[in-house]
Amino acid sequence: MKNRLPALALVIVMVAWASAFVVIRGIGPHVSPVPLAEGRLLVGAAVLGVIWALHALYTGDVRLPRGRALALTVAYGALWFALYTVLVNAAEQHLDAGTTALLVNIAPIIVAVLAGAFLHEGFPPLLTAGIVISFAGAAVIAFSGDGRRDGAGVALAVAAALLYGISVVAQKLVTRSTDPLTATALGAIIGAIVLLPWAPQLFRELAAAPIGSTAGVLYLGLVPTALAFLLWAYALAHTPAGVTASSSYAVPALSILLSWGFLAETPTAWGLLGGVLCLVGVAVARLPRRSARPGDVVAQDGGPQGDVRGGAGDGQRGAREELGEGLGGRDGVRRIVDPGEQRDRDLDRGERLAFR
Repeated sequence: MKNRLPALALVIVMVAWASAFVVIRGIGPHVSPVPLAEGRLLVGAAVLGVIWALHALYTGDVRLPRGRALALTVAYGALWFALYTVLVNAAEQHLDAGTTALLVNIAPIIVAVLAGAFLHEGFPPLLTAGIVISFAGAAVIAFSGDGRRDGAGVALAVAAALLYGISVVAQKLVTRSTDPLTATALGAIIGAIVLLPWAPQLFRELAAAPIGSTAGVLYLGLVPTALAFLLWAYALAHTPAGVTASSSYAVPALSILLSWGFLAETPTAWGLLGGVLCLVGVAVARLPRRSARPGDVVAQDGGPQGDVRGGAGDGQRGAREELGEGLGGRDGVRRIVDPGEQRDRDLDRGERLAFR
């Protein structure tokens, strides 16, 4: 039974994140996008803040971000936790839950683009093809629906995915100096503070809305935000990164099923086709790259780490080298690390910090 717990945790996380799109769509007519985001973050920040404080008291390990890391924490708290959530809520004023989930899940490609541009990881052919396929899918959704209404929803969802990608890279930098729980709890708290001016409107709208809207806001903060994060961290610690990363593909499918079951909504045929293209693009971008074979070694030249020229595919751009314990450092050699493999590691690590 113990061996099944990580898999069970992963299933719960996927269902929780998928259900968030459905709940947002369900209570959208009664609560505006910004107040709804504030309600979710108030609940989520309160729960995560308490857990973070208890963890700090129990372990005595408090690693607060400082300097640039603190500035990045404030940035992704405002952009990711606050604005991303607002954009998803607003997108679902125009699109059904399943279509929104399909569009938002192009975020891993955004991360790859940013890694290529700012982390100097390049743009291999598969990544470029994945980008083209995914945005072709977004275009199919935008131009096959109800004119401006669907176009606005697509723009909002893609903007949310863009913020997601930017913020994953920012949080990745922050977690070099602090732990994921601290980074996430602080991000949620900052997001709630940024949207605090909309708290009075939240309470006014909830007072006039059906009781189910209040229950929905509480659910969004407790389950897809706080509980899902904790279970996600547990699953990551006991499951291969490739399994956890690929499991995110289940979120749009589950969103479509839940939306059909609870809201009697399904994407149009064109919307479903466009969404499938989005996910195919993500899958293509994540395909293994051909490069210099991992495990090949070159003579230690005594100089700084650098590129090794030669090879096929991505290897022509130079294989990345690592020197250290367990990687050939004690034998005086450097191990060649596939740049595509390194990019996948970075993306997997970024997806570990995912917030839906």
